[in-house]
Amino acid sequence: MQSLSIAATGMMAQQLNVEVISNNIANMSTSGFKRQRAEFQDLLYQNLRRVGSASSDAGTVVPAGVQVGLGVKTGSVYRITTQGNLDNTEAPLDIAIQGRGYFRVDLPNGETAYTRAGNFSRDPNGQIVTSDGYVVQPGITIPEDAIDITINAQGQVQATLQGETDPVIVGQFDLATFANAPGLDPIGDNYFVETAASGAPNIGAPGDQGYGTLLQKFLETSNVNAVSEISSLITAQRAYEMNAKVITASDEMMSVTSNLR
Repeated sequence: MQSLSIAATGMMAQQLNVEVISNNIANMSTSGFKRQRAEFQDLLYQNLRRVGSASSDAGTVVPAGVQVGLGVKTGSVYRITTQGNLDNTEAPLDIAIQGRGYFRVDLPNGETAYTRAGNFSRDPNGQIVTSDGYVVQPGITIPEDAIDITINAQGQVQATLQGETDPVIVGQFDLATFANAPGLDPIGDNYFVETAASGAPNIGAPGDQGYGTLLQKFLETSNVNAVSEISSLITAQRAYEMNAKVITASDEMMSVTSNLR
């Protein structure tokens, strides 16, 4: 009976759906996290009577036919890149992006990663780095005697030095945008890397056309909606149970057949 394997594909699909939802819920407090959505596609169909085939010598054709579906498969796990809420942290090197764009980060292996998490710090040399100690491009160094740091919406970094009245410009943040941001490859730790699907990065200053602006002393929160995720979780659970009932019903039907005398 095809219904056994069909229902099995449905159970596996809902299992993956629950795993995606659980990852979203687990990262509700992760800065800059973008939720994901599992998308499914139907499998090939078995044609018992092909639609459009000739039904007589008079030229009549079958209007609908008979096709039996063979189940479901995972099409993709799509990343939703909508803006998250902004949380006021009062930390001078916490920076949120309002709009499009990613910070660029130098990884230890020489690659460039991209992130929306702007919880930055200073390393022993005064450079602005991520929580892992990776340098944030283009490499901005804060003077050791700086008593105040100001980052405006256009990414300009100004430091007020001890004994000085006017702040001095010490650097300029830039942002990277992609034609297909969901095509970036997540590698963990809030980092993404470029892929053929995402396209090459376009580098520009915050506030330029097509680029977001920066907001100092704020962090972008996850865009996960708890109510929506719990609702999706319940729906996936019910779908899993129904597919399991199909397997139970198919097994009972086969048992009846095998017990015929």
